[in-house]
Amino acid sequence: MAGHKFCVFSSSSDAIDREFFSAALELGMEIALRNGTLVFGGTNVGLMGAVARATQKHGGQVVGVIPDFMRAKGIAYASADELIVTKDMRERKATMEARSDAFIALPGGFGTLEEMIEIITLKQLKQHTKPVVFLDINNFYRPLQRLFEHMITQHFAKEAMRKIYHFANDVPAAFRYIDEYEPPKMDEKWTLSAEMGEINTDRE
Repeated sequence: MAGHKFCVFSSSSDAIDREFFSAALELGMEIALRNGTLVFGGTNVGLMGAVARATQKHGGQVVGVIPDFMRAKGIAYASADELIVTKDMRERKATMEARSDAFIALPGGFGTLEEMIEIITLKQLKQHTKPVVFLDINNFYRPLQRLFEHMITQHFAKEAMRKIYHFANDVPAAFRYIDEYEPPKMDEKWTLSAEMGEINTDRE
């Protein structure tokens, strides 16, 4: 995906281990080397700021998307090639989804998880067919992967849903997946139960 727009969701914390910052720097560099554009949450703190600075340092373009109330706190990434200010978080996420060709999650907190779950849900509902990758640095996302498997084995989601997201152990593996990605053929989310004679919905 050279020349494409990569949406990166990640932590805004500066208190996390340095290994996560190393991954953010590597990711930003790789986006730039691919002549790509980073689309991110528009702040200058934590992994968000790190991946943006690394992208620009190596010649890549950066598009920040930040809600107005966050900009008012003085944490906007002012050096962005384009800084989009939205009215709220919902508009921010919709803008990032529309502007991106692929989605990558660095380790993060509640906000990162919520953003990625929405992207997965939209893909499940056939609203997009873009690649979705969790960067599982130091097994950070291993518990989430186990939860996803639990949801599938308990029939809250179909087995085919494994095809709509990917866990990669490092940056090179993430881009190998993206480079080789082909949109999966998707069944409908809803299944008809022959025994119950009614539609069951897989929970989100």
